[in-house]
Amino acid sequence: MRAQRLRLSLLTCTVLAGLLAGTVQAAGLVPPPGYYAAIEQDKKAEPQACALATPKPYTDALVFRSKYEGSGQARATLNREAEKDFREKTKAINELERGVNKQVMRYMRDGRPQDLQCTLQWLGAWAQADALLSTDYNHTGKSMRKWALGSLASAWLRLKFSESRPLAPYAQQSRLIEAWFAKLAEQTVKDWSGLPLKQINNHSYWAAWAVMASAVATDRRELFDWSVAQFQVAAGQVDGDGFLPNELKRRQRALAYHNYSLQPLAMIAAFAQANGVDLRDDHDAALRRLAERVLQGVDDPDAFADKAGKRQNMSELKEDGKFAWLEPYCTLYRCSAETLKWKQSMQPLKNFRLGGDVTRLFDPKAQAPEKKG
Repeated sequence: MRAQRLRLSLLTCTVLAGLLAGTVQAAGLVPPPGYYAAIEQDKKAEPQACALATPKPYTDALVFRSKYEGSGQARATLNREAEKDFREKTKAINELERGVNKQVMRYMRDGRPQDLQCTLQWLGAWAQADALLSTDYNHTGKSMRKWALGSLASAWLRLKFSESRPLAPYAQQSRLIEAWFAKLAEQTVKDWSGLPLKQINNHSYWAAWAVMASAVATDRRELFDWSVAQFQVAAGQVDGDGFLPNELKRRQRALAYHNYSLQPLAMIAAFAQANGVDLRDDHDAALRRLAERVLQGVDDPDAFADKAGKRQNMSELKEDGKFAWLEPYCTLYRCSAETLKWKQSMQPLKNFRLGGDVTRLFDPKAQAPEKKG
């Protein structure tokens, strides 16, 4: 009898655990609070057709030249001819990324219905064409796929979760677009899984960000888990002094690529936090150590020069948008007064690969004057 009671007790615990797990699973993935913001000037106007031509959906092989072609393992010297060829062949993809981000930013600010219609038209056309899904690709090609996915899915989140519910009348179009995001995310997981540690660098972090944005847009827990797992790999790469060994290989661009790595990692951590997964202290607060090392490097790049064996190229760090990671980062950690002052001097911080105006999402009370763009 006692053994039977024990079995029943264990069965009850198992069932309860399953129910609780189901409850957590059914809760649904969410973005950080800023994504729920209402349209700032919702004009409640009638829908208006998009007057802009849709960039031609890219369905060809994702095989492109690298702008660092011929520069050896450091991949740090720009090849002007290769860059020109790359820009020409990826023009439609970049037009889509930048265009959708600008449309969503304008729509959330001004409520102009034609901006929403353009976003739906453009994304719908690319979704219907199964664009960017070619399995004929090289490294640069699969990089373009995950960059585009991160840009588009993160911009889409502002529309999907806004309390103004702008997508409510467009359920069918939304399903088509989100199904495309899911297919792109699944392919991105295949593209960037199983790499040896020596090959895991900022590209893998950006892939993880693209998958995270898609996971929340499509409510796919397994995609969320994959993104978090990639963050853990990245955090484990940060050494005791806050350096990423695989980014130090970029020699004169080592500091720039450490900073570049922070963009997706800070966003992933903020999205994980919104879903009850706290990554701040993982691997001895690796994200904080990396950020502090970069902030010190911006003030004095000598430590990076010593580690990478080359004087650092600071030209890529002159754009404010390169530091958009500070917005999610300063919601995760207590930033110093000096860092906050510097952040505020650059606001609004915009980065189309993170979904546009990152300041609006993480520091909406910022009173910095609006910048054009």
